[in-house]
Amino acid sequence: MNINRNHLPFKPANILLPRDCDLSLWSVVACDQYTSRPEYWQRVENRVGRAPSTLRMILPESCLEGPSVETDIMEINNTMSRYLREGRFQELPDALIYVERTLDNGKIRRGLIGAVDLEAYDYEPGSTSAIRCTEGTVMSRIPPRVAVRKNAPIEVPHVMLLMDDPHRMIIEPLSARTGEMEKLYDFALMERGGSIRGWLLTGELKDWVLQALNTRKNRVEQDLDGLLFAVGDGNHSLATAKECWERRKGMIPPERWAEEPARYALCEVVNLHDEAVEFKPIHRLVFGVRPEELLDALMAYYPSAVQGRGEGHALPFVISRWSRGEITVARPQAQLPVGTLQNFLDDYIASHPKARVDYIHGEDEARKLAEEREDAVAFLMPGLDKGKLFQTVIHDGALPRKTFSMGEAYDKRFYLEARKIRT
Repeated sequence: MNINRNHLPFKPANILLPRDCDLSLWSVVACDQYTSRPEYWQRVENRVGRAPSTLRMILPESCLEGPSVETDIMEINNTMSRYLREGRFQELPDALIYVERTLDNGKIRRGLIGAVDLEAYDYEPGSTSAIRCTEGTVMSRIPPRVAVRKNAPIEVPHVMLLMDDPHRMIIEPLSARTGEMEKLYDFALMERGGSIRGWLLTGELKDWVLQALNTRKNRVEQDLDGLLFAVGDGNHSLATAKECWERRKGMIPPERWAEEPARYALCEVVNLHDEAVEFKPIHRLVFGVRPEELLDALMAYYPSAVQGRGEGHALPFVISRWSRGEITVARPQAQLPVGTLQNFLDDYIASHPKARVDYIHGEDEARKLAEEREDAVAFLMPGLDKGKLFQTVIHDGALPRKTFSMGEAYDKRFYLEARKIRT
């Protein structure tokens, strides 16, 4: 089958898989989870011990501001190089992997792992690229991630791209054809992560998928403003890869760009309409504040705000085990309640240097964290209708940062596959 891969923003990759190790210890959850739960990462540390693990190749966000971050980054790069020298990986050339992730709730999320072309991705506001972010990019989070990636010999991804395929024509049919494929892994994930299975697509199935994606690409150019993929998870990691590629391509002649490993980023594509894809709100935990003063400032920031439920954007909050309530902002300018709250928080944090905001996955977790601290307020955000995501991104651009999460924290993508990004 004759398919021009150069025109596709998603394509096969030379994928690295670990060998001769315990995969349940190798795989850990995405680094941007449990940022206010250092005990989670300590449990993972204790469980992994000295076993080979992706834990040694990532820097949890809870450690980004730690006193030894530069040493940690050097150790990460050294570990990657050592794993390559030791033959820790087997390489699958020109591969696509079909994945079935059984979540903690028993639902199965299906995905396709390959490489995305960073030339087709743009995280800037107003982008019309084939791959766009769904939420605002926090630029301050890019430099520390660049510090990790810029000298790394390999990448391990947690990026998930969403495809608007309501008729389930591309990924879902692969579930009936796993008998034709080589099974690559099948194991349980730690910390309520469920389990995961992966199969290597045959040449025939690979060509079929690429042809289907090419057809889909031509269709969205007419129907969806050219938007083929929306970033569901890992936008800051993808933005980091983009930044590193922009730096790299300025150092090499254009005729070498197409073959440069840094131009691409490994990711998983998931159908937005997969029944296991659930949008969960991301809540805000503001700490380092006097709760009553923060709420008074919120009321003052929006003169139309009232205590209790009313017409407008409702912002429920939790202060302690015994104190919770709601503030409603009437006639809001933002499209979503999370935008109304975030506009206030951005201004408040800028003028209160001791205050900080953390983004919490799971309402119970947000409540619990607020109840444990006297200097914290948790704001509980409503959910987002996933069916409106693509049209919202097309018409309104990126949503406010950290608007939604694809499932609970333990449902996030676990690190497993890798890819060389340096020649």
